[in-house]
Amino acid sequence: MDSLRILIADDESIIRLDLKKILESMGHKVVAEASDGKAAVEQARKGELDLAILDIKMPEMDGLDAAKILTREKICPVLLLTAYSQQDLIDRAKEAGVFGYLVKPFKEADLLPAIEIAISRYKEMVALEKELGSVQDALETRKLVDRAKGILMDKRGMKETEAFRWIQLQSMNTRKSMKEIAEAVILTQDV
Repeated sequence: MDSLRILIADDESIIRLDLKKILESMGHKVVAEASDGKAAVEQARKGELDLAILDIKMPEMDGLDAAKILTREKICPVLLLTAYSQQDLIDRAKEAGVFGYLVKPFKEADLLPAIEIAISRYKEMVALEKELGSVQDALETRKLVDRAKGILMDKRGMKETEAFRWIQLQSMNTRKSMKEIAEAVILTQDV
């Protein structure tokens, strides 16, 4: 695994120090540290991170609320390290969108696979969201082109294939997308 830029947040400085040593011995860089969830979110928003490792129980804002923000804002994947394994905390972790959950005390051998899985799942999520956005854009384009074809068929007496070809040619000639051409046709119809 490549060297990762990691944020660690734990209200116990000794835990942060131990975790930092372990991560650096694994070849990673701890680029930010925080002693509470609010500071962790602020640090995470400042720079590019590959991973945030958060404790659950922290002052100001707990690790679960911080994780929810980091996940919602798509800053980086979150791995929780905690001494608590109650079901309600696990449920909150799932709702927050964390990508891993390790119970203290942990061993270095436990940390490596948890990090790799968190990074992998996060990359999958980002790729799926990108694909979903692309599919949604294609669907919207298709709807607009179909509507524009209908307008051209009604107003200019074109057949469906002619209307489609006209939109296509306008797109190529003007170096604009078919979506933009369709929107222009619809706009002129509405005016």
